[in-house]
Amino acid sequence: MTIQQLYDIYLHHPVITTDSRHCPAGSLFFALKGDRFDGNRYAATALEQGCAYAVVDDAGIVPAGDERYLRCDDVLATMQQLARHHRRQLATPIIGITGTNGKTTTKELVAAVLARKYRTLYTEGNLNNHIGVPRTLLRLSKEHDMAVVEMGANHPGEIHTLVDIAEPDYGIITNVGLAHIEGFGSLEGVIRTKGELYDFLRNRPGSKIFLHQDNPRLTAIAAGIDAVRYGTDDNSHLDIAGRNDGCNPYLSFSWRTAEGPWHHVDTQLIGDYNIANLLAAVAVGCEFGIPADDICAALEAYKPTNNRSQLLRTADNTLIVDTYNANLTSMTAALDNFHRLTGDHKWVILGDMKELGDASAEAHQQIVDRLGAMAPEQVWLVGSEFAKTHHSFRTFDNVDDVKAALQQQPPKGKLILVKGSNSMRLFELPPML
Repeated sequence: MTIQQLYDIYLHHPVITTDSRHCPAGSLFFALKGDRFDGNRYAATALEQGCAYAVVDDAGIVPAGDERYLRCDDVLATMQQLARHHRRQLATPIIGITGTNGKTTTKELVAAVLARKYRTLYTEGNLNNHIGVPRTLLRLSKEHDMAVVEMGANHPGEIHTLVDIAEPDYGIITNVGLAHIEGFGSLEGVIRTKGELYDFLRNRPGSKIFLHQDNPRLTAIAAGIDAVRYGTDDNSHLDIAGRNDGCNPYLSFSWRTAEGPWHHVDTQLIGDYNIANLLAAVAVGCEFGIPADDICAALEAYKPTNNRSQLLRTADNTLIVDTYNANLTSMTAALDNFHRLTGDHKWVILGDMKELGDASAEAHQQIVDRLGAMAPEQVWLVGSEFAKTHHSFRTFDNVDDVKAALQQQPPKGKLILVKGSNSMRLFELPPML
């Protein structure tokens, strides 16, 4: 079966599923494989549950004469090719977003701003990998005016793969920092991989990037691409300038175009490190003709709900919860912002930063040393990597040990930062705080 033949079927059955437990009537089931599963084994179940067709790459599971089974050489590659083919037929303008930190928040802010004028499709949650990107593209329809596609990577070449599928017209790299070093090998490897978005756009006619001018690592690799430049220094090199108006606890900022008036925005985001993400959304909005008042309203209305820089007020404490991911860059920014917040009784609960490879020991020690200089009222460190560092703080093997301690020593009247990699499960702590 050719991609065009499969595409003709997809046009009549445009709902995609890869989970035999979720099979909307008339949908297409793609039998993906993983380390611990083979979707081919569930193709029959998917058809029984309501799928119209199942795309499979194991001839041995196909009943003779059953035309509901669509055979191919590789299901994942076929889904990716179908997504790219579909993207080309619609020619919807696509903004690709990647970066070490902030890409999900930036994606949501950009989508919120664009939605004030355009029917906008954007990546759901963090479905930003080699499976999530094609699934997002296959949700595109003629009803959409714009698409915002998040792209993640933890190994060299992955952004190249994703841009080859999505073929974006515009791009944002939020930043580059020390993360997933086990996969990338070095910070230089991170920069090269994230820069694959720029490499694609550099050779795509009519393309444009939204460039964080304050970041020298990004400006160094952005040569030769038409750019809308944003940053916090109000100078002639910026198309969008911003300034921090305060962050205690929510971030307030102002922005302006090169020759326009200042516009003030009171956000519901924690952390002055979010100003770059907000300015990226402003830059996109201005590029696509969103009125300034609508840009401000969209940014003020946005409220994070995904364990990223969330402010939670419980009956006993005020929490800053940032437990979706953690690396040296984001952990440092979170601590610095927390240090600047007003509060007499500050607690810090940190979990290990994962996937740092050979850089892990030094990175965790840097965080511990920073905590020592900050001197919060209480510091609890969770995980084996923090246990290897030199400090006098209280340590825990895992989140369950933290829970036991909280039952014996429940804090009250505290301002508490909770941050760590998702696998440390610190997102389970807020109900106890």
